[in-house]
Amino acid sequence: MQERLQPLQEALSPWPWAYTLLMLAALLLLAWLANFVTKKILLRGLRRVLGMLPGLRGDNSSPAVQIKAIPRLANVVPALVISAGIVLVPGLPEAVALVVHNLANVFIVFTVVLAISHLFDHINEIYERRPDAHNKPIKGYLQVAKILLFALAALTAVAILAGVKPLHVLTGLGAASAVLMLVFQDTILSFAASLQISGDGRVRIGDWIEMPSQNADGDVIDIALHTVTVQNWDKTITTVPTKNLISHAFKNWRGMTESGGRRIKRSLYIDQGSVRFLEPEQIENLHSFMLLDEYLRGKEQELTEWNAELAGRGGTAAVNHRRVTNLGTFRVYVEQYLAKHPGIHRGMTSMVRQLQPTEAGIPLELYCFTNDVRWVYYEAIQSDIFDHLLAILPEFGLRVFQRTSDAPIDVRLHDQRADQRGGGEGPRPAAD
Repeated sequence: MQERLQPLQEALSPWPWAYTLLMLAALLLLAWLANFVTKKILLRGLRRVLGMLPGLRGDNSSPAVQIKAIPRLANVVPALVISAGIVLVPGLPEAVALVVHNLANVFIVFTVVLAISHLFDHINEIYERRPDAHNKPIKGYLQVAKILLFALAALTAVAILAGVKPLHVLTGLGAASAVLMLVFQDTILSFAASLQISGDGRVRIGDWIEMPSQNADGDVIDIALHTVTVQNWDKTITTVPTKNLISHAFKNWRGMTESGGRRIKRSLYIDQGSVRFLEPEQIENLHSFMLLDEYLRGKEQELTEWNAELAGRGGTAAVNHRRVTNLGTFRVYVEQYLAKHPGIHRGMTSMVRQLQPTEAGIPLELYCFTNDVRWVYYEAIQSDIFDHLLAILPEFGLRVFQRTSDAPIDVRLHDQRADQRGGGEGPRPAAD
């Protein structure tokens, strides 16, 4: 080759720099041709071959699979041509040739690392197509591998530019290990947290988590090395540091979803002034309630036997008798109503209990579970139950307590002056 170029070199001997520029142009042209052949011929053929493999076919079943690692690797070819040919260009200063050669090698190193990084992305994309991928995400592990790759690439680049072996650079970094630990402490903690999260499955993609300390309340849409992304119910996005899922408290609602039942725990506040014993005619009217007929018959028999035994011991006064209350009867009605409701889960706890009275009335709490955990359907079932109970409450002579109540107000005035005169009876003197 040198003999064939000898005539050209002699012809351009008056202009030595012209021959050098010509050789540089020839090298660049050769690199461009190598890049063209690689991308237009070899790359297209490789894509067709990969497109035939299962899992690599596009969404429209096109054989031209889109893998970013392939065009990245194709860029290595022209860099190799420049790296090998720059030292052969005559008349080029040795220092310039060495710098270009080293820069081309650094470009090759980072190009290969970027190609491997894109390959990891594609591996994660294929893995996430598996039905059980959300239970064991591998994105965090692949991100750790990327960090290690880029760290090695950076060390290799420093070694190439400095003209030393990469092992020597690693040896020098041993003394700076404490600094490296400080720089990468978040990465190390996040990696350890990712391992624990993946191992015990405390958080998975699609879980509803609630973490007030991070203002997160919604579905997990991504689990990465450093952050867990949560889409809140108001459609905002919150990123939670992965390590916080180990060190901070949070609530995961996955157990509720998997159980098939969602809890209702809500109270009706009964006005205490409306609680009383039921009269016989009221009890007879309540017999028309199918949910109460059997209960009232059994209760009447029980109370009749009790009161008859009490009368035999001389306790004939009405105050000694046991009687049915409207609040107790209503509580039984609610229990029977929940037992028959099609939206209540039969295999989970269902009860109606009376809590300690408060200044807002007597709380009658419903504790049960719906058989549909979807939010909209859960709220519909809950609303349907309380709509009915609020509407049926007056049938038992009960009122719901509310601060702006329309219940009649009983006001009694007392004249202390009449008591001081020795009589609270008779007409009261006119006010002064």
